[in-house]
Amino acid sequence: MDIRSIRLFIHLCDSHSFAKTASAMHMSPSALTRQVQKLEYEVGQTLFVRDNRGVELTGAGKKMLPVALRMLNDWQQLQRQMQGMADQLQGELRLFCSVTASYSYLPDLLSKFRVKHPDIEFKLSTGDPAQAIERILNEEADVAISALPEELPSKVAFKPIGEIPLSVIAPSGISNFAEALHQTRPDWNAIPFIVPEAGTARERANTWFKQMNIRPTIYAQVSGHEAIVSMVALGCGVGIAPDIVINNSPVRDKIERLKLVPIKPFELGICCLHAQLDNPLVNALWEVA
Repeated sequence: MDIRSIRLFIHLCDSHSFAKTASAMHMSPSALTRQVQKLEYEVGQTLFVRDNRGVELTGAGKKMLPVALRMLNDWQQLQRQMQGMADQLQGELRLFCSVTASYSYLPDLLSKFRVKHPDIEFKLSTGDPAQAIERILNEEADVAISALPEELPSKVAFKPIGEIPLSVIAPSGISNFAEALHQTRPDWNAIPFIVPEAGTARERANTWFKQMNIRPTIYAQVSGHEAIVSMVALGCGVGIAPDIVINNSPVRDKIERLKLVPIKPFELGICCLHAQLDNPLVNALWEVA
């Protein structure tokens, strides 16, 4: 018993006419008769009675009809599911972001994405967020989470997902510069600073130094914001770091935020090459973000 025979049977039950069903199914009445006879042979019962008024179901035919309808419905549902699987995006996306972004922004973004596209896999790399744009330009990642730089390369597309404030932080415990730091008018030029090695956070830090008329004594230039918070907690110097990193740091209780002229926050977003927006996988993530 095949699905075509089931379709013919159901149509004939509805039309009550071999001629109408044969025409609708693009076959000759004799071919339809052979198909019905084959179906009756498989079932082992006569399914139709023909008379001058048309075609009527036998008792066996009436029992067969709901079964046939269920079989056709199940087959159609399976076809839709299989078609949906064929249309489902599949493949791998290379994603780059900082460690902090991987647990503060990615879970929400990817949970929404995976509901729509469960068959897309991610290859995640983490590192200094200052490297994000470079990773995109070098095609070492398809998509990256990055701060919007002062000058975005023309080849790179950027879509904002949030705003990140920055803070000036100092050790809350004993340090070599604690006394100088807590004076009414600290000599900022004499206080060691720990700053990002590169990237948008470094640009913001340099702008703030100019605003404050500070020629900083740089104790360390650090790759990665998490390390800045740790070095400040150890008493190595005053640091500048994103609030999201500070708030999630395991040593946040060992630092304090200084109430100074605020630093301009930066815009966080996802980025990729403009050309990559033609990639269905990248475009799918772009739309969810």
